[in-house]
Amino acid sequence: MSFLRSSLYSSVLLAVVSASIGPVTELTLTSKSVQPDGSGTSRDAIVFEQSSTVIGPLIKGNKGDTFQITVVNNLDNSNMRKPTSIHWHGILQDGGNNWADGPAFVTQCPIAGQGHSFQYEFTEPNQAGTFWYHSHLSTQYCDGARGPIVIYDQNDPHKDLYDVDDESTVITIADWYHQYAEQILIGVSDATLINGLGRYAGSGGTASELSVITVEKGKRYRLRFINVACDPFYTVSIDGHTDLKIIEADSENTVPVPVDSFDIFAGQRYSVILNANQDVGNYWIRASEHGTSTFAGGIDSAILRYVGAPAEEPTTTPGSISNKLKEQSLTPLVNPGAPGIHQRGAADVVVNLDMALVAGPKFAINGASFTPPSVPVLLQILSGARQASDLLPTGSYIPISEGQIVEINFNSQNIAGIGGPHPFHLHGHTFDVIRSAGTTEDNWVNPPRRDVVSSGDASDNVTIRFRADNSGPWFLHCHIDWHLEAGLAVVLAETADSWSSAINPPDAWDQLCPM
Repeated sequence: MSFLRSSLYSSVLLAVVSASIGPVTELTLTSKSVQPDGSGTSRDAIVFEQSSTVIGPLIKGNKGDTFQITVVNNLDNSNMRKPTSIHWHGILQDGGNNWADGPAFVTQCPIAGQGHSFQYEFTEPNQAGTFWYHSHLSTQYCDGARGPIVIYDQNDPHKDLYDVDDESTVITIADWYHQYAEQILIGVSDATLINGLGRYAGSGGTASELSVITVEKGKRYRLRFINVACDPFYTVSIDGHTDLKIIEADSENTVPVPVDSFDIFAGQRYSVILNANQDVGNYWIRASEHGTSTFAGGIDSAILRYVGAPAEEPTTTPGSISNKLKEQSLTPLVNPGAPGIHQRGAADVVVNLDMALVAGPKFAINGASFTPPSVPVLLQILSGARQASDLLPTGSYIPISEGQIVEINFNSQNIAGIGGPHPFHLHGHTFDVIRSAGTTEDNWVNPPRRDVVSSGDASDNVTIRFRADNSGPWFLHCHIDWHLEAGLAVVLAETADSWSSAINPPDAWDQLCPM
Protein backbone atom coordinates (compact mmCIF):
# COMPACT_ATOMS: atom_id res chain seq x y z
CA MET A 1 0.00 0.00 0.00
CA SER A 2 1.56 3.32 -1.03
CA PHE A 3 1.35 6.32 1.25
CA LEU A 4 2.61 8.75 -1.41
CA ARG A 5 0.22 11.38 -2.70
CA SER A 6 0.61 13.92 -5.45
CA SER A 7 1.30 17.52 -4.52
CA LEU A 8 -1.46 18.64 -6.88
CA TYR A 9 -4.05 16.63 -4.97
CA SER A 10 -2.78 17.94 -1.64
CA SER A 11 -3.14 21.51 -2.88
CA VAL A 12 -6.70 20.92 -4.02
CA LEU A 13 -7.52 19.24 -0.72
CA LEU A 14 -6.14 22.13 1.30
CA ALA A 15 -8.25 24.58 -0.69
CA VAL A 16 -11.39 22.58 0.09
CA VAL A 17 -10.68 22.40 3.82
CA SER A 18 -9.90 26.12 3.97
CA ALA A 19 -13.09 27.44 2.30
CA SER A 20 -14.68 30.34 4.21
CA ILE A 21 -17.80 32.48 4.21
CA GLY A 22 -19.32 35.31 6.21
CA PRO A 23 -20.10 37.41 8.10
CA VAL A 24 -23.30 37.81 6.06
CA THR A 25 -23.99 34.42 4.60
CA GLU A 26 -26.19 31.37 4.26
CA LEU A 27 -25.71 27.89 5.73
CA THR A 28 -27.69 25.16 4.00
CA LEU A 29 -27.97 21.81 5.75
CA THR A 30 -28.51 18.72 3.65
CA SER A 31 -27.65 15.02 3.82
CA LYS A 32 -25.02 13.30 1.73
CA SER A 33 -23.34 9.89 1.62
CA VAL A 34 -19.77 10.25 2.86
CA GLN A 35 -16.75 8.17 3.82
CA PRO A 36 -14.16 10.49 5.38
CA ASP A 37 -12.03 7.78 6.99
CA GLY A 38 -11.19 5.21 4.27
CA SER A 39 -13.14 2.54 6.11
CA GLY A 40 -15.09 1.25 3.13
CA THR A 41 -18.24 2.13 5.11
CA SER A 42 -20.24 4.97 3.64
CA ARG A 43 -23.12 6.56 5.51
CA ASP A 44 -25.34 9.56 5.13
CA ALA A 45 -24.25 12.56 7.16
CA ILE A 46 -25.41 16.12 7.70
CA VAL A 47 -23.27 18.43 5.59
CA PHE A 48 -23.42 22.07 4.65
CA GLU A 49 -23.75 22.75 0.94
CA GLN A 50 -21.09 25.45 1.39
CA SER A 51 -18.46 22.82 2.32
CA SER A 52 -17.11 19.69 0.67
CA THR A 53 -16.31 17.83 3.89
CA VAL A 54 -18.31 16.69 6.92
CA ILE A 55 -17.03 19.80 8.70
CA GLY A 56 -18.84 23.00 7.79
CA PRO A 57 -17.15 26.01 6.20
CA LEU A 58 -15.17 28.52 8.21
CA ILE A 59 -17.35 31.51 9.07
CA LYS A 60 -15.14 34.54 9.56
CA GLY A 61 -15.46 38.21 10.29
CA ASN A 62 -13.73 41.06 12.06
CA LYS A 63 -14.26 42.38 15.56
CA GLY A 64 -17.36 44.57 15.58
CA ASP A 65 -18.94 42.98 12.50
CA THR A 66 -22.62 42.15 12.45
CA PHE A 67 -23.14 38.50 11.57
CA GLN A 68 -26.30 37.68 9.64
CA ILE A 69 -26.44 33.94 9.02
CA THR A 70 -29.48 32.40 7.38
CA VAL A 71 -29.75 28.70 8.20
CA VAL A 72 -31.64 26.80 5.51
CA ASN A 73 -32.86 23.36 6.56
CA ASN A 74 -33.02 20.85 3.71
CA LEU A 75 -32.75 17.76 5.91
CA ASP A 76 -35.02 14.90 4.89
CA ASN A 77 -33.18 11.74 5.98
CA SER A 78 -35.26 9.66 8.40
CA ASN A 79 -32.12 8.19 10.02
CA MET A 80 -31.24 11.59 11.47
CA ARG A 81 -33.13 14.40 13.13
CA LYS A 82 -34.86 16.59 10.55
CA PRO A 83 -35.51 19.78 12.55
CA THR A 84 -32.41 21.72 13.60
CA SER A 85 -31.07 24.72 15.48
CA ILE A 86 -27.58 26.22 15.47
CA HIS A 87 -25.58 27.41 18.47
CA TRP A 88 -22.73 29.89 18.04
CA HIS A 89 -20.40 28.47 20.64
CA GLY A 90 -18.55 31.11 22.65
CA ILE A 91 -20.51 34.08 21.27
CA LEU A 92 -21.97 35.77 24.37
CA GLN A 93 -25.19 37.01 22.71
CA ASP A 94 -25.38 39.83 25.23
CA GLY A 95 -27.33 43.05 24.99
CA GLY A 96 -30.69 41.28 24.80
CA ASN A 97 -29.65 38.84 22.06
CA ASN A 98 -30.31 35.63 23.99
CA TRP A 99 -32.91 34.62 21.37
CA ALA A 100 -30.06 33.97 18.87
CA ASP A 101 -28.07 31.63 21.12
CA GLY A 102 -29.49 28.52 19.47
CA PRO A 103 -30.13 25.64 21.93
CA ALA A 104 -33.44 24.05 20.99
CA PHE A 105 -36.16 24.33 23.65
CA VAL A 106 -34.05 26.68 25.76
CA THR A 107 -33.93 29.82 23.61
CA GLN A 108 -35.93 28.78 20.55
CA CYS A 109 -38.09 26.20 18.84
CA PRO A 110 -36.16 24.21 16.21
CA ILE A 111 -36.13 25.16 12.55
CA ALA A 112 -38.60 22.71 11.04
CA GLY A 113 -37.64 20.18 8.37
CA GLN A 114 -37.00 20.51 4.67
CA GLY A 115 -37.53 23.94 3.15
CA HIS A 116 -37.62 26.01 6.34
CA SER A 117 -35.08 28.67 7.31
CA PHE A 118 -34.23 31.16 10.02
CA GLN A 119 -31.80 34.08 10.18
CA TYR A 120 -29.56 34.48 13.22
CA GLU A 121 -28.13 37.95 13.76
CA PHE A 122 -25.56 39.04 16.33
CA THR A 123 -22.91 41.70 16.90
CA GLU A 124 -20.25 41.34 19.57
CA PRO A 125 -18.17 44.53 19.62
CA ASN A 126 -15.94 43.27 22.44
CA GLN A 127 -15.30 39.69 21.30
CA ALA A 128 -12.65 38.28 19.00
CA GLY A 129 -10.93 34.93 18.78
CA THR A 130 -11.76 31.33 18.00
CA PHE A 131 -15.33 30.03 18.15
CA TRP A 132 -17.42 27.36 16.44
CA TYR A 133 -20.98 26.52 15.50
CA HIS A 134 -22.99 23.33 15.77
CA SER A 135 -26.48 21.96 15.89
CA HIS A 136 -27.94 22.20 19.38
CA LEU A 137 -30.80 19.76 18.94
CA SER A 138 -30.39 16.42 20.66
CA THR A 139 -27.21 14.66 19.38
CA GLN A 140 -27.56 16.00 15.84
CA TYR A 141 -24.10 17.54 15.50
CA CYS A 142 -22.57 14.08 15.94
CA ASP A 143 -23.92 13.38 12.45
CA GLY A 144 -21.96 16.29 10.99
CA ALA A 145 -23.60 19.67 11.66
CA ARG A 146 -20.56 21.59 12.97
CA GLY A 147 -17.88 24.03 11.81
CA PRO A 148 -15.42 26.78 12.87
CA ILE A 149 -15.84 30.52 13.42
CA VAL A 150 -13.02 33.04 13.67
CA ILE A 151 -13.47 36.71 14.56
CA TYR A 152 -10.25 38.53 13.75
CA ASP A 153 -9.02 41.49 15.78
CA GLN A 154 -7.15 44.07 13.73
CA ASN A 155 -5.59 45.25 17.00
CA ASP A 156 -4.74 41.81 18.31
CA PRO A 157 -2.36 42.28 21.26
CA HIS A 158 -0.50 39.12 20.19
CA LYS A 159 -0.03 40.12 16.54
CA ASP A 160 3.74 40.53 16.93
CA LEU A 161 4.05 36.85 17.86
CA TYR A 162 3.03 35.41 14.47
CA ASP A 163 3.32 36.02 10.74
CA VAL A 164 0.41 33.90 9.44
CA ASP A 165 -3.16 33.64 10.77
CA ASP A 166 -5.65 32.76 8.06
CA GLU A 167 -8.02 30.07 6.81
CA SER A 168 -5.18 27.56 6.41
CA THR A 169 -4.30 27.66 10.11
CA VAL A 170 -7.74 26.75 11.48
CA ILE A 171 -7.70 23.12 12.66
CA THR A 172 -10.83 21.23 13.73
CA ILE A 173 -10.65 17.89 15.52
CA ALA A 174 -13.75 15.70 15.39
CA ASP A 175 -14.90 12.20 16.20
CA TRP A 176 -16.53 10.10 13.47
CA TYR A 177 -19.05 7.28 13.86
CA HIS A 178 -20.25 4.70 11.38
CA GLN A 179 -23.58 4.55 13.21
CA TYR A 180 -26.11 7.34 13.28
CA ALA A 181 -26.04 9.43 16.45
CA GLU A 182 -29.49 8.33 17.58
CA GLN A 183 -28.36 4.69 17.53
CA ILE A 184 -25.51 5.37 19.95
CA LEU A 185 -25.79 5.30 23.74
CA ILE A 186 -22.07 5.44 24.59
CA GLY A 187 -19.80 7.12 22.07
CA VAL A 188 -16.84 5.03 20.91
CA SER A 189 -15.57 6.71 17.77
CA ASP A 190 -14.51 4.87 14.63
CA ALA A 191 -12.04 7.55 13.56
CA THR A 192 -10.59 10.93 14.44
CA LEU A 193 -11.04 13.55 11.72
CA ILE A 194 -8.71 16.54 11.50
CA ASN A 195 -10.21 19.18 9.21
CA GLY A 196 -12.72 16.56 8.11
CA LEU A 197 -10.33 13.76 7.14
CA GLY A 198 -8.96 10.76 9.01
CA ARG A 199 -8.32 7.03 8.98
CA TYR A 200 -10.24 4.06 10.26
CA ALA A 201 -8.10 1.72 12.36
CA GLY A 202 -10.32 -1.32 11.98
CA SER A 203 -10.37 -4.14 9.46
CA GLY A 204 -10.60 -2.95 5.87
CA GLY A 205 -9.27 0.52 6.57
CA THR A 206 -7.10 2.08 3.90
CA ALA A 207 -4.50 4.84 3.77
CA SER A 208 -7.10 7.48 2.97
CA GLU A 209 -6.09 11.09 2.46
CA LEU A 210 -5.13 13.11 5.52
CA SER A 211 -5.33 16.85 6.01
CA VAL A 212 -2.19 18.84 5.25
CA ILE A 213 -1.20 22.07 7.00
CA THR A 214 1.44 23.83 4.89
CA VAL A 215 4.09 26.07 6.50
CA GLU A 216 7.14 27.92 5.24
CA LYS A 217 10.43 27.63 7.05
CA GLY A 218 11.26 30.74 9.06
CA LYS A 219 7.68 31.89 9.58
CA ARG A 220 5.53 31.80 12.72
CA TYR A 221 1.96 30.50 12.56
CA ARG A 222 -1.10 31.00 14.74
CA LEU A 223 -2.76 27.57 14.69
CA ARG A 224 -6.35 27.70 15.93
CA PHE A 225 -7.31 24.28 17.31
CA ILE A 226 -11.00 23.56 17.93
CA ASN A 227 -12.35 20.36 19.48
CA VAL A 228 -15.68 19.95 17.68
CA ALA A 229 -16.11 16.36 18.92
CA CYS A 230 -19.20 14.93 20.55
CA ASP A 231 -17.23 13.00 23.14
CA PRO A 232 -13.43 12.61 23.33
CA PHE A 233 -10.75 14.90 24.54
CA TYR A 234 -7.50 14.83 22.59
CA THR A 235 -3.87 15.25 23.56
CA VAL A 236 -2.33 17.35 20.78
CA SER A 237 1.35 17.49 19.84
CA ILE A 238 3.43 18.14 16.71
CA ASP A 239 6.52 16.06 16.06
CA GLY A 240 9.75 18.05 16.16
CA HIS A 241 8.02 21.22 17.41
CA THR A 242 8.16 21.33 21.18
CA ASP A 243 8.40 25.12 21.54
CA LEU A 244 4.69 25.83 21.13
CA LYS A 245 3.07 28.80 22.86
CA ILE A 246 -0.60 29.06 23.82
CA ILE A 247 -1.98 32.60 23.50
CA GLU A 248 -5.75 32.05 23.58
CA ALA A 249 -8.13 29.76 25.40
CA ASP A 250 -11.82 29.73 24.42
CA SER A 251 -11.58 33.18 22.75
CA GLU A 252 -9.86 34.71 25.80
CA ASN A 253 -6.37 36.11 25.21
CA THR A 254 -3.84 34.68 27.62
CA VAL A 255 -0.32 35.50 28.70
CA PRO A 256 1.76 33.23 26.37
CA VAL A 257 2.34 29.80 27.90
CA PRO A 258 5.18 27.59 26.54
CA VAL A 259 4.06 23.95 26.06
CA ASP A 260 4.99 20.88 24.05
CA SER A 261 1.43 19.47 24.08
CA PHE A 262 -2.04 20.11 25.43
CA ASP A 263 -5.32 18.37 26.22
CA ILE A 264 -8.34 19.86 24.47
CA PHE A 265 -11.83 18.87 25.61
CA ALA A 266 -15.04 18.92 23.58
CA GLY A 267 -16.00 22.52 22.90
CA GLN A 268 -12.62 24.00 23.85
CA ARG A 269 -10.37 26.09 21.61
CA TYR A 270 -6.70 27.03 21.78
CA SER A 271 -4.58 29.34 19.65
CA VAL A 272 -1.04 28.02 19.49
CA ILE A 273 2.04 29.73 18.08
CA LEU A 274 4.16 27.36 15.98
CA ASN A 275 7.60 28.46 14.89
CA ALA A 276 8.46 26.72 11.60
CA ASN A 277 12.11 26.39 12.52
CA GLN A 278 12.78 22.75 11.73
CA ASP A 279 14.33 21.13 8.65
CA VAL A 280 12.14 21.22 5.55
CA GLY A 281 10.12 18.03 5.65
CA ASN A 282 6.88 16.40 6.80
CA TYR A 283 5.90 16.10 10.47
CA TRP A 284 2.98 14.37 12.16
CA ILE A 285 0.33 16.47 13.89
CA ARG A 286 -1.02 14.09 16.52
CA ALA A 287 -4.43 14.18 18.24
CA SER A 288 -4.44 11.27 20.66
CA GLU A 289 -8.01 10.35 21.56
CA HIS A 290 -8.26 10.31 25.36
CA GLY A 291 -4.45 10.34 25.30
CA THR A 292 -4.26 6.65 24.38
CA SER A 293 -3.72 6.49 20.59
CA THR A 294 -1.12 4.25 18.98
CA PHE A 295 -1.13 6.38 15.78
CA ALA A 296 -0.65 3.15 13.80
CA GLY A 297 -0.93 3.72 10.05
CA GLY A 298 -1.58 7.45 10.44
CA ILE A 299 -4.74 7.27 12.56
CA ASP A 300 -5.55 10.29 14.75
CA SER A 301 -3.17 12.41 12.68
CA ALA A 302 -2.67 15.14 10.09
CA ILE A 303 0.46 16.33 8.30
CA LEU A 304 2.52 19.47 8.88
CA ARG A 305 4.29 19.99 5.54
CA TYR A 306 7.01 22.54 4.94
CA VAL A 307 7.08 24.26 1.56
CA GLY A 308 9.59 22.35 -0.56
CA ALA A 309 9.04 19.01 1.17
CA PRO A 310 7.99 16.00 -0.92
CA ALA A 311 4.29 15.12 -0.96
CA GLU A 312 4.68 12.06 1.21
CA GLU A 313 3.73 11.00 4.68
CA PRO A 314 6.01 11.75 7.62
CA THR A 315 8.40 9.24 9.13
CA THR A 316 8.82 11.29 12.30
CA THR A 317 8.31 9.82 15.75
CA PRO A 318 6.74 11.48 18.77
CA GLY A 319 9.09 12.85 21.36
CA SER A 320 8.56 12.46 25.07
CA ILE A 321 6.01 14.86 26.53
CA SER A 322 7.53 16.87 29.35
CA ASN A 323 5.69 20.19 29.30
CA LYS A 324 2.01 19.49 28.71
CA LEU A 325 -0.31 22.41 29.39
CA LYS A 326 -1.67 22.68 32.91
CA GLU A 327 -4.91 24.63 32.79
CA GLN A 328 -4.04 26.51 35.97
CA SER A 329 -1.05 28.08 34.17
CA LEU A 330 -3.38 30.03 31.84
CA THR A 331 -3.55 33.70 32.86
CA PRO A 332 -5.93 36.17 31.20
CA LEU A 333 -4.10 38.92 29.36
CA VAL A 334 -6.72 41.53 30.28
CA ASN A 335 -8.31 42.18 33.69
CA PRO A 336 -7.19 39.03 35.48
CA GLY A 337 -8.83 38.16 38.77
CA ALA A 338 -12.05 36.52 39.93
CA PRO A 339 -15.02 38.74 40.77
CA GLY A 340 -16.28 39.19 44.31
CA ILE A 341 -14.75 38.41 47.68
CA HIS A 342 -11.78 36.10 47.30
CA GLN A 343 -13.02 33.42 49.61
CA ARG A 344 -14.70 30.13 48.83
CA GLY A 345 -18.44 30.33 49.53
CA ALA A 346 -18.48 34.14 49.74
CA ALA A 347 -20.33 34.72 46.44
CA ASP A 348 -23.93 35.97 46.27
CA VAL A 349 -25.05 32.67 44.78
CA VAL A 350 -23.19 29.45 45.59
CA VAL A 351 -24.31 26.34 43.74
CA ASN A 352 -23.07 22.81 44.34
CA LEU A 353 -23.85 20.62 41.34
CA ASP A 354 -24.14 17.11 42.73
CA MET A 355 -24.17 14.71 39.80
CA ALA A 356 -25.34 11.13 39.70
CA LEU A 357 -26.40 8.34 37.37
CA VAL A 358 -30.07 7.44 37.83
CA ALA A 359 -32.55 5.03 36.31
CA GLY A 360 -33.04 5.17 32.57
CA PRO A 361 -30.07 5.32 32.46
CA LYS A 362 -30.02 9.08 32.91
CA PHE A 363 -27.77 11.64 34.51
CA ALA A 364 -29.12 13.93 37.22
CA ILE A 365 -27.90 17.17 38.76
CA ASN A 366 -29.14 17.77 42.29
CA GLY A 367 -31.70 15.03 41.76
CA ALA A 368 -33.16 16.33 38.47
CA SER A 369 -32.44 15.05 34.97
CA PHE A 370 -32.85 17.78 32.37
CA THR A 371 -35.61 17.05 29.88
CA PRO A 372 -36.26 19.62 27.14
CA PRO A 373 -39.62 21.33 27.75
CA SER A 374 -42.24 21.39 25.02
CA VAL A 375 -42.17 25.20 25.10
CA PRO A 376 -38.73 26.88 25.03
CA VAL A 377 -37.67 28.37 28.34
CA LEU A 378 -37.42 31.88 26.90
CA LEU A 379 -40.86 31.66 25.31
CA GLN A 380 -42.42 30.52 28.59
CA ILE A 381 -41.71 34.00 29.96
CA LEU A 382 -42.14 36.07 26.79
CA SER A 383 -45.55 34.55 26.09
CA GLY A 384 -46.74 35.29 29.62
CA ALA A 385 -47.59 31.64 30.16
CA ARG A 386 -45.35 31.29 33.20
CA GLN A 387 -43.60 33.26 35.90
CA ALA A 388 -39.91 32.96 36.67
CA SER A 389 -40.73 30.92 39.76
CA ASP A 390 -42.47 28.10 37.89
CA LEU A 391 -40.37 27.51 34.77
CA LEU A 392 -40.36 24.04 33.27
CA PRO A 393 -38.82 21.50 33.57
CA THR A 394 -39.06 21.56 37.35
CA GLY A 395 -35.81 21.18 39.24
CA SER A 396 -33.50 22.16 36.37
CA TYR A 397 -33.24 25.89 36.99
CA ILE A 398 -30.86 28.07 38.97
CA PRO A 399 -32.29 31.59 39.48
CA ILE A 400 -29.74 34.42 39.54
CA SER A 401 -30.13 38.20 39.46
CA GLU A 402 -28.38 41.08 37.74
CA GLY A 403 -25.00 41.88 39.25
CA GLN A 404 -24.76 38.84 41.49
CA ILE A 405 -21.47 36.97 41.84
CA VAL A 406 -22.10 33.31 41.05
CA GLU A 407 -19.90 30.46 42.27
CA ILE A 408 -20.46 26.92 40.95
CA ASN A 409 -18.83 23.76 42.29
CA PHE A 410 -18.82 20.67 40.09
CA ASN A 411 -19.23 17.65 42.35
CA SER A 412 -18.85 14.89 39.79
CA GLN A 413 -17.35 12.22 42.04
CA ASN A 414 -20.26 9.85 41.42
CA ILE A 415 -19.96 10.03 37.62
CA ALA A 416 -16.28 10.80 37.00
CA GLY A 417 -15.74 7.16 36.05
CA ILE A 418 -18.80 7.09 33.79
CA GLY A 419 -17.58 8.54 30.52
CA GLY A 420 -15.59 11.25 32.30
CA PRO A 421 -13.92 13.67 32.56
CA HIS A 422 -16.99 15.75 31.77
CA PRO A 423 -16.42 19.07 29.92
CA PHE A 424 -19.01 21.65 31.02
CA HIS A 425 -19.92 24.61 28.82
CA LEU A 426 -21.72 27.71 30.03
CA HIS A 427 -23.63 29.72 27.43
CA GLY A 428 -23.73 33.52 27.62
CA HIS A 429 -20.64 33.94 29.81
CA THR A 430 -16.98 33.33 30.24
CA PHE A 431 -15.96 32.36 33.76
CA ASP A 432 -12.91 32.26 35.99
CA VAL A 433 -11.73 28.77 36.94
CA ILE A 434 -10.93 29.17 40.62
CA ARG A 435 -9.85 25.56 40.92
CA SER A 436 -8.92 23.47 37.90
CA ALA A 437 -9.00 19.69 37.62
CA GLY A 438 -5.81 18.16 38.96
CA THR A 439 -5.20 20.89 41.55
CA THR A 440 -6.07 21.29 45.22
CA GLU A 441 -5.51 25.03 45.55
CA ASP A 442 -7.76 27.97 44.73
CA ASN A 443 -6.54 30.82 42.53
CA TRP A 444 -8.39 34.10 42.98
CA VAL A 445 -5.76 36.51 41.69
CA ASN A 446 -5.24 35.39 38.07
CA PRO A 447 -7.28 32.24 37.38
CA PRO A 448 -7.87 30.86 33.86
CA ARG A 449 -10.84 32.39 32.04
CA ARG A 450 -12.82 30.38 29.49
CA ASP A 451 -16.26 28.92 28.66
CA VAL A 452 -15.62 25.13 28.80
CA VAL A 453 -14.03 23.43 31.80
CA SER A 454 -13.29 19.80 32.62
CA SER A 455 -14.93 18.59 35.82
CA GLY A 456 -11.96 16.29 36.35
CA ASP A 457 -11.83 12.97 38.16
CA ALA A 458 -13.35 11.73 41.40
CA SER A 459 -10.83 13.55 43.59
CA ASP A 460 -11.38 16.98 42.02
CA ASN A 461 -13.51 19.90 43.15
CA VAL A 462 -13.58 22.18 40.11
CA THR A 463 -14.97 25.63 40.91
CA ILE A 464 -15.86 28.58 38.67
CA ARG A 465 -16.94 32.19 39.28
CA PHE A 466 -18.60 34.84 37.12
CA ARG A 467 -20.70 37.98 37.41
CA ALA A 468 -24.33 37.88 36.26
CA ASP A 469 -24.48 40.60 33.61
CA ASN A 470 -26.35 39.02 30.70
CA SER A 471 -30.10 38.58 31.00
CA GLY A 472 -31.60 35.36 29.67
CA PRO A 473 -31.88 31.61 30.10
CA TRP A 474 -28.35 30.21 29.72
CA PHE A 475 -27.59 26.53 29.32
CA LEU A 476 -24.90 24.91 31.46
CA HIS A 477 -24.26 21.38 30.27
CA CYS A 478 -21.84 18.57 29.66
CA HIS A 479 -20.48 18.87 26.12
CA ILE A 480 -20.36 15.12 25.64
CA ASP A 481 -23.51 15.15 23.57
CA TRP A 482 -24.89 11.79 24.68
CA HIS A 483 -24.53 12.93 28.29
CA LEU A 484 -26.48 16.10 27.53
CA GLU A 485 -29.12 13.97 25.86
CA ALA A 486 -29.22 11.91 29.05
CA GLY A 487 -29.97 14.96 31.17
CA LEU A 488 -26.58 16.28 32.35
CA ALA A 489 -27.58 19.95 32.24
CA VAL A 490 -29.23 22.83 34.05
CA VAL A 491 -30.44 26.27 32.95
CA LEU A 492 -29.33 29.47 34.65
CA ALA A 493 -32.41 31.71 34.71
CA GLU A 494 -30.62 35.05 34.79
CA THR A 495 -32.73 38.06 35.77
CA ALA A 496 -35.83 36.27 34.45
CA ASP A 497 -38.19 39.09 35.45
CA SER A 498 -36.49 41.33 32.85
CA TRP A 499 -36.68 39.00 29.86
CA SER A 500 -39.90 40.49 28.49
CA SER A 501 -38.37 43.96 28.30
CA ALA A 502 -34.70 43.12 27.68
CA ILE A 503 -35.00 40.41 25.00
CA ASN A 504 -36.85 41.25 21.79
CA PRO A 505 -36.70 38.46 19.19
CA PRO A 506 -37.68 39.13 15.58
CA ASP A 507 -41.10 38.04 14.31
CA ALA A 508 -39.51 35.08 12.53
CA TRP A 509 -38.45 33.71 15.91
CA ASP A 510 -42.08 33.54 17.04
CA GLN A 511 -42.98 31.70 13.86
CA LEU A 512 -40.55 28.87 14.65
CA CYS A 513 -42.97 27.60 17.29
CA PRO A 514 -46.13 25.97 15.92
CA MET A 515 -49.20 27.28 17.73
